[in-house]
Amino acid sequence: MSVWNMLLNPARRRASAIRLATHTDGRAEVPESSPAWGKPVPLTLPWPDQQGSGEVRTEIERDYDRILYAAPVRRMADKTQVFPLERNDVVRTRLTHSHEVANLARAAGVDLVFNHAVAQTRHQAARDVPTLLGTLGLAHDLGNPPFGHQGERAMQAWFERCAPEVFAERHGLTEAMRLDFLRFEGNAQTLRLLTKLQIINDDYGLNLTYATLAALLKYPVASNQVDKNQPVRRKHGFFQSEARMVEEVWGATGLSAGQRHPLTFVLEACDDIAYCVLDAEDAVKKRLVSFHDILAFLRHAAGQDATLAWVCNEAEREHVVYREAGLSPAELNDISMQVFRIRAMGVLMRALTEAWLRQQQAILDGVFVGELLESSSAGVFISALRQFNQRHVYRHPSVLKVELRGFEVIHELMDMLWFAITDREPGAPAEAPRRSPFASYAYGRMSENYRRVFESPSNPMPIRYREAQLLTDMIAGMTDSYAVAMCEELRPHYRAVAARA
Repeated sequence: MSVWNMLLNPARRRASAIRLATHTDGRAEVPESSPAWGKPVPLTLPWPDQQGSGEVRTEIERDYDRILYAAPVRRMADKTQVFPLERNDVVRTRLTHSHEVANLARAAGVDLVFNHAVAQTRHQAARDVPTLLGTLGLAHDLGNPPFGHQGERAMQAWFERCAPEVFAERHGLTEAMRLDFLRFEGNAQTLRLLTKLQIINDDYGLNLTYATLAALLKYPVASNQVDKNQPVRRKHGFFQSEARMVEEVWGATGLSAGQRHPLTFVLEACDDIAYCVLDAEDAVKKRLVSFHDILAFLRHAAGQDATLAWVCNEAEREHVVYREAGLSPAELNDISMQVFRIRAMGVLMRALTEAWLRQQQAILDGVFVGELLESSSAGVFISALRQFNQRHVYRHPSVLKVELRGFEVIHELMDMLWFAITDREPGAPAEAPRRSPFASYAYGRMSENYRRVFESPSNPMPIRYREAQLLTDMIAGMTDSYAVAMCEELRPHYRAVAARA
């Protein structure tokens, strides 16, 4: 079996569990897909006059569709990317960012398969590689909490503040269990969301293929194995609650701890391209900076770099042409930035492909642990763009105000919901009645799906871990406006409880 047959394994965990069970009791297998990986599965319809139709999608194409129609995707429309969400505004949300990353990643997959014969030993690679990359782009931010990039930090800070009580030794949590929350990570929440928190009639969630699950692990290590000096270990990619499942996924795809799926490197680079270029474009659109501000900064930072110089020169050349067309200053600024975006993304995507192909064997062998774009011909250019955004976009008062508001709302919500989760008689099971009317009400306002996972008798995690995880499941699943509304709804009642205490 070739390495790409393993990496693009279209089998699903539920079907694999059925096959394992039938091997032990002698019954016939019930495969979910054809033994020929990627071959469409015949579909029997309940309407006799329409028989003969079949499933035309590959298993990995079905993954994309399962995620696309999942509620967490729609929620990203009300989650901040960088700038505050404003009525009639055109800045990007988490949802538009995810669709743009998916578009870039799919295009990179088409290039790799059709122009460079990548994964040709794998049946259906021409369909599955681009689709898998598009799926990763669509899903990669699903687990991120509300209020932009600092939502994770707000949740981590709450656990740091409350650690003496939440993680007291008497609760019996391991170091890795505690670090799951002290280092709360949206990437790990994405995996949990898709595998545990969607369809709650079993333990498989959306029951995605092994290929998709493996590639979703951007950081293929646990929270107690983080190494800030290695990009692939800079954060953790799964929680202890999903550790056993991750081991299963690695076994089914030929990967191991610390080894990224080769296509995950492509996804990471596309994400970098999207936020580095498009966050700057949004800043121009909001009139925080101008097209000329960006060019001046880039030329000062690394004007000698050939890639950077070409992008700036091309954008400026077309700016001169548009200036002769009699456009208003605002229109000229916007269209010039659009040209910059097109030229920048073009050279970055070419650099991505060249770097991946150059490092292909090291990536397949699991020994490449760097970042594609940093090692590419566009490394200096992307670094300069990051510097510009850090100085002039992410530190803008409007962005910092969102982060401040997010910290306040998230911390207040976590205080109130933690009280609701834990307000039971000592030693009482998870599903026991709450002791106060406020706790009963607030607990009932939490997601029924999430509560069912928390209360499940088959949940093997310690009760304190489950309590902390119900809290993070709930907060990370909120949109910006839902978080604000729930906070305002619960605040007066919680303050009344606190005043009587």
